[in-house]
Amino acid sequence: MSFFSAIEIVKHFGGIAAVNDLSFDVEQGEILGLIGPNGSGKTTVFNLINGYYPLTSGRILFEGREIQGLPTWKVCKVGIGRTFQVVKPLRRMTVLENVTASAFNHANSLARARDKAESVLALCGLEHKRDYLASGLTIGDRKRLEIARALATEPKLLLLDETMAGLTPQEQAAGVELVRAIRDSGVTIIIVEHIMKVIMNLCDRLLCISYGMKLAEGSPEDVANNPDVIEAYLGKE
Repeated sequence: MSFFSAIEIVKHFGGIAAVNDLSFDVEQGEILGLIGPNGSGKTTVFNLINGYYPLTSGRILFEGREIQGLPTWKVCKVGIGRTFQVVKPLRRMTVLENVTASAFNHANSLARARDKAESVLALCGLEHKRDYLASGLTIGDRKRLEIARALATEPKLLLLDETMAGLTPQEQAAGVELVRAIRDSGVTIIIVEHIMKVIMNLCDRLLCISYGMKLAEGSPEDVANNPDVIEAYLGKE
């Protein structure tokens, strides 16, 4: 049995199928890249996994348990965390306070929540900015804070939604190292990303979707060289 499985998942918005009969598995300890053209349904898949949208049909299994239909907070509680494309930290709170708030997903005291937050900030390279207001951070640090907030919930599976977008090449390289460090700490990852250099260097496997359907799946090299994937991104000659 796979660590995580999406089985024939479908999501309709009115008469439009945003996700259409999509199935895939993720093994524990893996980094799976979810790619596809703009509007292909990638973020919708994340919203289905974490319960933000209800499935039209299909099943989602995590550690052998069906989780479709659970509210978002319960999905987080069982061990699935996520980041968002548009980061919205608690702007009037410090970096440490932002991450401490997330740590209450499992911590039952302020002391334990703060200890968890401190360790996550160290992993994410933000410990020296613990007392900065979130509103004053650069885009790169806001992205790191978004990851730190998700990690503080103690996920076993982390969904990263375009965490490298808007970063400089140096920040992207540091982001790749951070994602690897998170995986090495025992967290399985599904990452949505448009920057192919990042995806190719980071992922164990790629899943490409188009119009909410699976287009290709396999090693980064195989998927990147797949004629159907190239056509989906670039169109026909």
